[in-house]
Amino acid sequence: MIKVEIFKNGEGKISGYEVTGHSGTAARGEDIVCAGVSALAQTALLGIGKHLHRETDYEVASGKLSMKLKGAPDDLTEAVLQSMLLGLREIEKLTPKAVRINER
Repeated sequence: MIKVEIFKNGEGKISGYEVTGHSGTAARGEDIVCAGVSALAQTALLGIGKHLHRETDYEVASGKLSMKLKGAPDDLTEAVLQSMLLGLREIEKLTPKAVRINER
């Protein structure tokens, strides 16, 4: 199962996220669920760093991607991260046994 933790600040804006695990729905290298989740999470990380020029702490490893904003979230980071979350929620709806999202 892929577990997604979405971290929010006191104002309810997303300040970071962590994606761990594998979906187990297909063989390694052929798992479209894992590929979709990974693509969304990595694109958000890249967009925040390269397009918005925000600093982050992040870790990328097999079966894990985590990101935390170094500064406070703003409307632009929120737009990127909420877009990521929309995509992840759609994948969760289609494959509820493979993806679980928790917000805190």
